[in-house]
Amino acid sequence: MILAVNNICKAFGEEVVLSNVSFQMNEHDKVALIGRNGAGKTTLLRIILGELSADSGEVTIAKSTTVGYLSQHQELSCERTIYDEVLSAKAHLVEIETKLRETEEAMKHMDGEALEAAYKEYERLNHTFEQENGYALRSEVTGIIKGLGFTEEEFTKNVAHLSGGQKTRVALGKLLLSSPDLIILDEPTNHLDMQSIAWLEGYLSQYKGSVLIVSHDRYFLNRIVGRVVELEHNRSMTYIGNYDEFYEKKAMIREAERRQYLNQQREIKHQEEVIEKLRSFNREKSIKRAESREKMLAKIDRVEQPLSEEQGMRIRLVPCIESGKDVLTVIGLAKAFPGNPLFKDISFLIRKGERVALLGENGTGKTTMLKIIRGLLPMDAGTVKEGAKVYIGYYDQEQQNFDESNTVFEEISDAHPNMSNTEIRNTLASFLFTGDDVFKPIPSLSGGERGRLSLAKLMLSDANFLLLDEPTNHLDITSKEILEEALNGYEGTVLYVSHDRYFVNKTATRILDLTHETIVSYDGNYNDYLEQKDRKEAVLGFQKAEVVPTTEAAPTASKQSWIDQKAEQAKDRKVKNRINKLEQNIADYEARIQAIDDAMALPENCTNSYELNRLSEEKNSLEELLLEAMTEWEELSE
Repeated sequence: MILAVNNICKAFGEEVVLSNVSFQMNEHDKVALIGRNGAGKTTLLRIILGELSADSGEVTIAKSTTVGYLSQHQELSCERTIYDEVLSAKAHLVEIETKLRETEEAMKHMDGEALEAAYKEYERLNHTFEQENGYALRSEVTGIIKGLGFTEEEFTKNVAHLSGGQKTRVALGKLLLSSPDLIILDEPTNHLDMQSIAWLEGYLSQYKGSVLIVSHDRYFLNRIVGRVVELEHNRSMTYIGNYDEFYEKKAMIREAERRQYLNQQREIKHQEEVIEKLRSFNREKSIKRAESREKMLAKIDRVEQPLSEEQGMRIRLVPCIESGKDVLTVIGLAKAFPGNPLFKDISFLIRKGERVALLGENGTGKTTMLKIIRGLLPMDAGTVKEGAKVYIGYYDQEQQNFDESNTVFEEISDAHPNMSNTEIRNTLASFLFTGDDVFKPIPSLSGGERGRLSLAKLMLSDANFLLLDEPTNHLDITSKEILEEALNGYEGTVLYVSHDRYFVNKTATRILDLTHETIVSYDGNYNDYLEQKDRKEAVLGFQKAEVVPTTEAAPTASKQSWIDQKAEQAKDRKVKNRINKLEQNIADYEARIQAIDDAMALPENCTNSYELNRLSEEKNSLEELLLEAMTEWEELSE
């Protein structure tokens, strides 16, 4: 055990944030901490780190464990370069390296006992340097900095002059280089492009220490974690597996809890009806029987009503006017800023009903292209032509399309004066603005709130072609899932920019990859894109970027490793198929047991001892089969 969180409780005034939260981590564990915005994730991290005291409960970190933490925002203001700032994480090795060079130089002018003593000291320092992989230190620093998206030309940039996102990447580089026993990361992918996120996935997957991650990036979590701790309704629940496995298990548990509660409620209602009927007979024996049943009913261990799924956004995106078949035609598009060419000779066609994701590394011009299409920026060359009856709705990732003097309610009311107050409130409630939230001034809104309000305005527009720039930024996982569902059911056309690969995988029907100043089109979602891109690069002989920084060249995948991978995939499919079969069997057994219970309660069977025995024997057999199936399901699921 490297970390134990036991029964942590925390409240701020009357608001309870955490209630008896517990989980633990062992060495080498990769754990995700997830929950909706405001669920208490950052509060719990601060309690674990000792920055905030809990009202009750305790946090235990194993003796001599080193802990590294990356917060969402960094305030680095040193005068070092990016390279030197990351290198400073191993300052003791740099100091040893300096002493080694000084000792080497000094030994040139020594002899006798002084030389022998200096040589022993040199051997001691060199042994320590080798043990801590000092000779690979500088190549490791270079690999980490490049992996996090910096070019070699940027290595000498002064940290104090970097943007907030760049400072976060530098802080992450220092943290990774320091190699603590336990890494705690709060939204580490927020300021990384897709290539850098893929590099970080590879790095963390092979990291020898333990990792605790708070993230809304579901694709990232799927690739790294083996356990998920969810904070919901102030409490915690731990699930074995990655994000997708957590999602499936949570749905199963919710359904089982719901069935158990409803079954007991039906039984309680039945018993109450029987008691009422017995009392209505108004006879001594029937009243005694009613009282006996009441005592039995009072002793029942009642199942609590399951907490309902928290309300998320309910978005209906319905174009009021149908566009023509060809929605957008782009021919020969080019754009450059002084000293920064973005793209040239870009041509593509978007047809009605497509959901197209525009991907590319940071700085390639994705947002610029959307703004050109929207008419907010001039193009250097080319044509952009909208199809017949196309009405564009634009979502800006910076959400600057508000009247800052308005409240939330007024922002909608001004844009749609024909809507009644009730209609406006109902619309805002769909986007989590309830009660007095609707009267919040626009300047006081958080990034997530501004994003939700912007999406609300988009929903109410007459658009049939949506341009979305990072629509999932600042949204929690539940809100992302609801937005995915809405876009998948949208009858219009969508072109969007997103770094959220899970979101792209769930919604895209085509991908435009903006790379090397041009566009490459791929049919399908993100997984299809990766597969097609790998094949295309293999045919063209492209050299793919290294994913994981190591001191040695990574071995190429051999035929045997491919065969082993396929065998492992086949084994996984077999296990999953068996789990699906067991789940169906469990559902069938439970349904038949319920049917037997109902049959045994029928008046014609209550006095038929033969039929009761037969039904009882069948029920006992089914309960044994149910227990066996659930035991096997649990073992396979783990």
